[in-house]
Amino acid sequence: MTKTQLESVAAWFSEKPGRLRLLQFGNTFCVACAVCAFLERLVFHTDLRALGPSVRFALTCGIPFVLLSAARSRLDMPRPYEVYDLQPLLPREGKGKSFPSRHVFSIFVIGTCLLYLAPLEGAALLLLGVLLSLIRLLAGLHFKRDVLAGAAIGILSGVVGYGLIP
Repeated sequence: MTKTQLESVAAWFSEKPGRLRLLQFGNTFCVACAVCAFLERLVFHTDLRALGPSVRFALTCGIPFVLLSAARSRLDMPRPYEVYDLQPLLPREGKGKSFPSRHVFSIFVIGTCLLYLAPLEGAALLLLGVLLSLIRLLAGLHFKRDVLAGAAIGILSGVVGYGLIP
């Protein structure tokens, strides 16, 4: 989004406080759903006699998360609110580390893994991933490239972890 577009979006959300609260709630809700889905899969679907499936799930989500975090730190790309000197619509401390979006990556990798384990839950989480991507864009926290890369890496990680590795 351009500076003018982000300013227009910010003005629309700022006109009525309820709109901004809804954006903030949507962000929190999507992230909470991803965290709950991850923990629910590990806690309630772990058979202590056969830890393999839970370990696979944790590693498929965890290893790419660590690698993505390291890459983000090295790339240290600026965020839209920094580039355009704007106030983001969602609270954010610090600067940089925009590419790729770790929030979007996380929801997409968990959702993709769940497609193999619990298809309806996985599909629902992927839909929330699309919503989270839009929220992060509208809030001025990420550029399109950030959320698209986060989603693509998340999907690819889940497919490799479950679809390609036996």
